[in-house]
Amino acid sequence: MASLVATFEAFLGLLTFAIATGLFYGRFSRPRAYLKFSDIAVIAPFQDVTGLMFRLAPFKNNALTNADVVVSTAIEVSENGETKTNFYTLKTHLSHINTLALNWTVVHKIDENSPFFGFTKDDFYNTPIEIIVHVRAFDEVFSNTVVQRASYVSKEIVYGVKFVPMYYPAKNKEFTLLDLDKINDYMAVDMPNIVEEE
Repeated sequence: MASLVATFEAFLGLLTFAIATGLFYGRFSRPRAYLKFSDIAVIAPFQDVTGLMFRLAPFKNNALTNADVVVSTAIEVSENGETKTNFYTLKTHLSHINTLALNWTVVHKIDENSPFFGFTKDDFYNTPIEIIVHVRAFDEVFSNTVVQRASYVSKEIVYGVKFVPMYYPAKNKEFTLLDLDKINDYMAVDMPNIVEEE
Protein backbone atom coordinates (compact mmCIF):
# COMPACT_ATOMS: atom_id res chain seq x y z
CA MET A 1 0.00 0.00 0.00
CA ALA A 2 2.84 2.39 0.87
CA SER A 3 4.55 1.66 -2.47
CA LEU A 4 1.27 2.35 -4.32
CA VAL A 5 0.83 5.71 -2.59
CA ALA A 6 4.46 6.67 -3.29
CA THR A 7 4.13 5.70 -6.96
CA PHE A 8 0.93 7.72 -7.35
CA GLU A 9 2.49 10.72 -5.60
CA ALA A 10 5.56 10.61 -7.85
CA PHE A 11 3.42 10.32 -10.97
CA LEU A 12 1.16 13.19 -9.86
CA GLY A 13 4.18 15.37 -9.08
CA LEU A 14 5.77 14.80 -12.49
CA LEU A 15 2.43 15.36 -14.25
CA THR A 16 1.80 18.63 -12.38
CA PHE A 17 5.30 19.88 -13.19
CA ALA A 18 4.92 18.98 -16.89
CA ILE A 19 1.54 20.75 -17.15
CA ALA A 20 2.84 23.86 -15.37
CA THR A 21 5.90 23.97 -17.63
CA GLY A 22 3.76 23.71 -20.76
CA LEU A 23 1.36 26.42 -19.60
CA PHE A 24 4.16 28.84 -18.70
CA TYR A 25 5.98 28.20 -21.97
CA GLY A 26 2.83 28.66 -24.04
CA ARG A 27 1.94 31.87 -22.20
CA PHE A 28 5.28 33.64 -22.32
CA SER A 29 6.78 32.34 -25.57
CA ARG A 30 3.86 33.34 -27.80
CA PRO A 31 4.91 36.42 -29.77
CA ARG A 32 2.82 39.56 -29.37
CA ALA A 33 2.57 42.74 -31.40
CA TYR A 34 3.29 45.00 -28.38
CA LEU A 35 1.28 47.89 -29.78
CA LYS A 36 -0.02 50.78 -27.71
CA PHE A 37 -3.32 52.24 -28.93
CA SER A 38 -4.65 55.70 -28.17
CA ASP A 39 -7.33 55.67 -25.49
CA ILE A 40 -9.58 57.75 -27.72
CA ALA A 41 -10.64 58.10 -31.33
CA VAL A 42 -11.18 61.60 -32.74
CA ILE A 43 -13.35 63.22 -35.40
CA ALA A 44 -11.19 65.77 -37.20
CA PRO A 45 -11.04 67.58 -40.57
CA PHE A 46 -9.72 65.40 -43.38
CA GLN A 47 -9.57 66.19 -47.11
CA ASP A 48 -12.31 68.85 -47.06
CA VAL A 49 -14.62 66.60 -45.05
CA THR A 50 -14.09 64.84 -41.73
CA GLY A 51 -12.41 61.64 -40.67
CA LEU A 52 -12.51 59.18 -37.80
CA MET A 53 -8.96 58.73 -36.50
CA PHE A 54 -7.08 56.78 -33.88
CA ARG A 55 -3.41 55.98 -33.59
CA LEU A 56 -1.09 53.26 -32.45
CA ALA A 57 2.62 52.82 -31.88
CA PRO A 58 5.01 49.97 -31.02
CA PHE A 59 6.33 50.16 -27.46
CA LYS A 60 9.09 47.55 -27.68
CA ASN A 61 12.05 47.13 -29.99
CA ASN A 62 10.26 44.62 -32.17
CA ALA A 63 10.85 45.02 -35.89
CA LEU A 64 7.28 44.98 -37.22
CA THR A 65 6.86 44.94 -40.99
CA ASN A 66 4.00 44.47 -43.47
CA ALA A 67 1.42 45.79 -41.02
CA ASP A 68 -2.26 45.63 -42.01
CA VAL A 69 -5.26 47.12 -40.24
CA VAL A 70 -8.92 46.14 -40.58
CA VAL A 71 -11.53 48.40 -38.98
CA SER A 72 -15.20 47.61 -38.56
CA THR A 73 -18.02 49.17 -36.59
CA ALA A 74 -21.21 48.13 -34.87
CA ILE A 75 -23.96 50.76 -34.77
CA GLU A 76 -27.11 50.24 -32.75
CA VAL A 77 -30.25 51.63 -34.43
CA SER A 78 -33.98 51.60 -33.78
CA GLU A 79 -36.32 50.60 -36.59
CA ASN A 80 -40.07 50.16 -36.22
CA GLY A 81 -39.75 50.15 -32.46
CA GLU A 82 -37.11 47.43 -32.48
CA THR A 83 -33.45 47.86 -31.63
CA LYS A 84 -30.88 46.10 -33.77
CA THR A 85 -27.16 46.31 -34.42
CA ASN A 86 -25.77 46.91 -37.91
CA PHE A 87 -22.20 45.95 -38.74
CA TYR A 88 -20.04 47.75 -41.32
CA THR A 89 -16.48 47.51 -42.57
CA LEU A 90 -14.78 50.91 -42.44
CA LYS A 91 -12.52 51.73 -45.37
CA THR A 92 -9.27 53.30 -44.18
CA HIS A 93 -7.20 55.89 -46.01
CA LEU A 94 -4.12 53.67 -45.55
CA SER A 95 -4.61 50.04 -44.60
CA HIS A 96 -1.07 48.71 -45.12
CA ILE A 97 2.40 50.01 -44.27
CA ASN A 98 5.72 48.33 -44.95
CA THR A 99 7.44 49.19 -41.66
CA LEU A 100 5.86 50.16 -38.34
CA ALA A 101 8.70 52.15 -36.78
CA LEU A 102 6.92 55.25 -35.43
CA ASN A 103 3.27 55.91 -34.69
CA TRP A 104 0.52 55.17 -37.21
CA THR A 105 -2.61 57.31 -37.40
CA VAL A 106 -5.39 55.25 -38.96
CA VAL A 107 -7.98 57.38 -40.77
CA HIS A 108 -11.47 56.54 -41.98
CA LYS A 109 -12.81 59.22 -44.32
CA ILE A 110 -16.40 60.16 -43.52
CA ASP A 111 -17.89 60.67 -46.97
CA GLU A 112 -21.04 59.46 -48.71
CA ASN A 113 -19.71 55.89 -48.58
CA SER A 114 -19.25 55.94 -44.80
CA PRO A 115 -21.89 54.66 -42.36
CA PHE A 116 -21.18 57.84 -40.34
CA PHE A 117 -22.09 60.17 -43.23
CA GLY A 118 -24.44 62.86 -41.92
CA PHE A 119 -23.61 62.17 -38.26
CA THR A 120 -23.50 65.28 -36.07
CA LYS A 121 -21.54 65.72 -32.85
CA ASP A 122 -24.60 64.69 -30.85
CA ASP A 123 -25.08 61.61 -33.04
CA PHE A 124 -21.58 60.38 -32.23
CA TYR A 125 -22.11 60.94 -28.53
CA ASN A 126 -25.66 59.58 -28.25
CA THR A 127 -25.65 56.66 -30.69
CA PRO A 128 -24.32 53.35 -29.32
CA ILE A 129 -21.21 52.78 -31.46
CA GLU A 130 -18.26 50.43 -31.19
CA ILE A 131 -15.21 50.69 -33.44
CA ILE A 132 -13.38 47.35 -33.68
CA VAL A 133 -9.72 47.35 -34.73
CA HIS A 134 -7.69 44.35 -35.89
CA VAL A 135 -3.96 44.83 -36.59
CA ARG A 136 -1.72 42.15 -38.09
CA ALA A 137 2.02 42.48 -38.68
CA PHE A 138 5.13 40.36 -39.22
CA ASP A 139 7.62 40.28 -36.36
CA GLU A 140 11.13 39.81 -37.76
CA VAL A 141 12.57 38.88 -34.36
CA PHE A 142 10.29 35.84 -33.89
CA SER A 143 9.81 35.36 -37.65
CA ASN A 144 6.10 35.06 -37.04
CA THR A 145 2.85 36.93 -37.66
CA VAL A 146 1.52 38.79 -34.63
CA VAL A 147 -1.99 40.13 -34.05
CA GLN A 148 -3.45 42.70 -31.69
CA ARG A 149 -6.97 44.06 -31.26
CA ALA A 150 -8.57 47.17 -29.79
CA SER A 151 -11.96 48.85 -29.73
CA TYR A 152 -13.55 52.25 -29.10
CA VAL A 153 -17.10 52.99 -27.93
CA SER A 154 -19.13 56.18 -28.22
CA LYS A 155 -17.83 57.75 -24.99
CA GLU A 156 -14.26 57.29 -26.25
CA ILE A 157 -14.85 59.31 -29.44
CA VAL A 158 -13.92 63.02 -29.21
CA TYR A 159 -15.42 65.36 -31.79
CA GLY A 160 -13.71 68.46 -33.19
CA VAL A 161 -10.11 67.76 -32.21
CA LYS A 162 -6.97 66.39 -33.84
CA PHE A 163 -3.96 64.52 -32.55
CA VAL A 164 -0.74 66.46 -31.99
CA PRO A 165 2.60 65.03 -33.21
CA MET A 166 4.22 62.57 -30.83
CA TYR A 167 7.67 62.35 -32.43
CA TYR A 168 10.43 64.91 -32.87
CA PRO A 169 14.11 64.97 -33.91
CA ALA A 170 16.84 64.40 -31.35
CA LYS A 171 19.12 67.29 -30.41
CA ASN A 172 21.95 65.92 -32.54
CA LYS A 173 19.52 65.51 -35.50
CA GLU A 174 20.76 61.96 -36.04
CA PHE A 175 17.60 60.08 -35.09
CA THR A 176 13.91 60.57 -34.26
CA LEU A 177 12.40 60.28 -30.78
CA LEU A 178 8.94 58.82 -30.25
CA ASP A 179 7.19 60.04 -27.09
CA LEU A 180 4.61 57.41 -26.15
CA ASP A 181 3.25 59.64 -23.39
CA LYS A 182 1.81 61.89 -26.11
CA ILE A 183 -0.23 59.19 -27.82
CA ASN A 184 -3.50 60.62 -26.40
CA ASP A 185 -2.64 64.33 -26.74
CA TYR A 186 -4.91 66.40 -28.96
CA MET A 187 -5.89 69.98 -29.71
CA ALA A 188 -9.17 71.61 -30.70
CA VAL A 189 -9.73 72.45 -34.38
CA ASP A 190 -12.37 74.20 -36.46
CA MET A 191 -14.57 71.67 -38.19
CA PRO A 192 -15.49 72.19 -41.87
CA ASN A 193 -18.96 73.38 -42.74
CA ILE A 194 -20.52 70.35 -44.36
CA VAL A 195 -24.06 70.15 -45.66
CA GLU A 196 -25.38 67.12 -43.85
CA GLU A 197 -27.65 64.51 -45.30
CA GLU A 198 -31.36 65.11 -44.71
